[in-house]
Amino acid sequence: MKKIITCVALSIFLLSGCSSSKNAIIQVNGKSITKAQFEKAIDKELNNSAFKAFGGASNFVKSDDNIMYIIYKEKVVKELIIKSLIDEEIAKRGIKVSDEDIKAELKTVIDRVGSKEELNKTLKARGISNDEFTEDLKNQIRIKKLINSISNIKVSDADAQKFYNANAEKFKHPEQVRASHILISSDLLQMIKQIKAKDKKISSADLNTKIEKLQAEQKEKAESILREVKANPNNFEKIAMQKSDDKVSAERGGELGFFSARDMVPEFTKAAFSMKPNTISENLVKTSYGYHIIKVTDRMEPGTIPFVKVKDNIKFMLETQEQIKVLKNLTDGLMKTANISYIDESYDVEKLIKNRIKEDKKENNTEKK
Repeated sequence: MKKIITCVALSIFLLSGCSSSKNAIIQVNGKSITKAQFEKAIDKELNNSAFKAFGGASNFVKSDDNIMYIIYKEKVVKELIIKSLIDEEIAKRGIKVSDEDIKAELKTVIDRVGSKEELNKTLKARGISNDEFTEDLKNQIRIKKLINSISNIKVSDADAQKFYNANAEKFKHPEQVRASHILISSDLLQMIKQIKAKDKKISSADLNTKIEKLQAEQKEKAESILREVKANPNNFEKIAMQKSDDKVSAERGGELGFFSARDMVPEFTKAAFSMKPNTISENLVKTSYGYHIIKVTDRMEPGTIPFVKVKDNIKFMLETQEQIKVLKNLTDGLMKTANISYIDESYDVEKLIKNRIKEDKKENNTEKK
């Protein structure tokens, strides 16, 4: 089970704090949610979604005519309303967060990821500043204190062992290799987008010519880096940090960790699993992402992860599941009694969808007549 920084399942409550009634779009028990809050939250949601690969929020069509936008809009509006209700409940219960609370939570996070250095690398790779992370920690603590004020959740070693025994298959792993890579991107869709951004009226023939030229340039660049790596194998990590187009793994010197054959694209898998530990791929490995230079550092035979290695992660997961149940029961109750007013009715997405369905039915009936 992979290490995690913090309770992702509770992250819907880690949005920005409350604000004044200026530019309010929704009121929850008399407290305002503003358009600025919504825009910040939906941009964050889009930038963390599958659309990140296509430019995230900056390239997303934010229109009620876009069905995907409606889906994200509904999700974000609901989360903002729930957060407002949670904030109100926390204030009612007089829950506070001290500096000591933050230090203790930070220590727990560092212990979970392995080291302060590893945490900093992860935050940097995800584009999260220290201030943002500290604020997330504060909100995380507030939520935990709220949950603890409602229910005393305790997960024992015996509970973890029971889960481990009942889910033995989850802890079996096939043969794995540990590898790093340097990627020189040659993504066809990205190239098309890049070329058309400069010349929207480009012909198909010219587009193909430019794509072929770009691909040749990227291959030449990759071959040059491969020669550099072969001349200085000990500098692989440094070269990866400086030149790899996979910016997430580049932050870790190209490190991808352990993976099984099914975790990567076939061309990458075939190359990595044919290599011995502490070797670098003799030639470039071409995939749909581009050109890879692979370094295999370790291999792991098929087997089962011992309970002692996953015990803490299992306990953390089981505690999180219980916390989510408690929080859901609380928010369900708060939603039933909440006074929610849509100042801007376009954010009442449920009503918006119902009206759309009615309009579509009218159009269909008119066409039939």
